[in-house]
Amino acid sequence: MTVIPPSDFRSRAMATIGAQPIAFAAAALVLIVSGIGAIFLWRVATGMTPETERAAVVGRQVQARVVQTSEQIMEKTKGLAMSQQESIDQLQAVQDQLHTIQQLVSAQRAETRKLSEQVGEIGNNIDGLRQSFASTQPGDASERPAVRSKPPAVRSSSRAKANKPLRKRTKTRR
Repeated sequence: MTVIPPSDFRSRAMATIGAQPIAFAAAALVLIVSGIGAIFLWRVATGMTPETERAAVVGRQVQARVVQTSEQIMEKTKGLAMSQQESIDQLQAVQDQLHTIQQLVSAQRAETRKLSEQVGEIGNNIDGLRQSFASTQPGDASERPAVRSKPPAVRSSSRAKANKPLRKRTKTRR
């Protein structure tokens, strides 16, 4: 067997590779192009590329957020509609009460006017009676005997005197 020195071995391997560098580069290029083509064909065949998959995921997330936001807006809108309807009902009740109060006030005013007119008529009737009494009184004064009335102070003192003996009598009987 022949022993090949290590320096010769290196030079022979380089010589074989160095003799056909174009073939070696062409083979490497074919491998790289065929790998890229295989990846491209695989993505086309499955219909999914990382970019479209990411875009689809982002689109689904955006759509989910939009749906969630829409539901929240719908709930808030329903709540506002309910509170608005309650406010309308309360306002209607207050308006009905106000209308009732206005009717009562109008009726009271009409009653007050009627009573005022009646009081005025009574006052006029009393004045008429006074005038008729005054006109008939001078002629009647000669026919009527003069009755003397006691002044109010005298009346109250006579009552006090009358009550004092009664009290003494009740005390003495006991």
